Amino acid sequence: MKNQIVALLGVDDLAFPPLKHALIEPNGLLAVGGDLSIARLKSAYQSGVFPWYSDGEPIMWWSPDPRGIILTDQLRINRTLRKVLKQQNFTVTLNQAFDRVIHYCADAPFRKEDTWIVDDMLAAYQHLHDNGDAHSIEVWMDGELAGGLYGVAINGSFSGESMFYRKSNASKIALVYLNALLKSQNVPLIDCQMLNPFLEDMGCVEVSRSQFMTLKEKALAVLLPTDFWLPRQLTEEP
Repeated sequence: MKNQIVALLGVDDLAFPPLKHALIEPNGLLAVGGDLSIARLKSAYQSGVFPWYSDGEPIMWWSPDPRGIILTDQLRINRTLRKVLKQQNFTVTLNQAFDRVIHYCADAPFRKEDTWIVDDMLAAYQHLHDNGDAHSIEVWMDGELAGGLYGVAINGSFSGESMFYRKSNASKIALVYLNALLKSQNVPLIDCQMLNPFLEDMGCVEVSRSQFMTLKEKALAVLLPTDFWLPRQLTEEP
């Protein structure tokens, strides 16, 4: 039966199998094992692969087909959200509270659902952030962290990992500002990995794996300014 062998990654082998070898069911499972080192994670994201697993499971690496993406020139902002954006009752920052954002994203009781951001993943993405490869957008309301998101960037290619909100529309505001930030550098897409109703409402669509990789290569070719990810307040309106 086609596509039924999953690669077992060794500790020293950072290369991933060709994406065409990913399983059809479960959709996109490409490899198992390895580690969450900075070098392996960067290799994964550059290759269109991401880790996703739960406590008690081995590290599993995925490249689903189809893939959920937001084209930066097609972000959908509904009337309610547009009104919230115009009111400007919030502040948006970049990379000023990464640790708090990822911990809120990982807080399963807060999210009222299981989390895949296990302790090893928390540590790995914190290391990526410290290395300048993982980034957060924070939304503040009344002096409190109201929502945000984080993801991994390789050149202009940004893969969103998770988001959270504590006040209505806060995660949507974070996504709008991330989109505007990337669009300002002609980055064509945000990798959302998999479609869900929240992202679909914001304009996320599914494309084939081959279409995704074509767009991703364009994003990887975008060389961002050296100060692009420096911590700061984002003031430019989307």
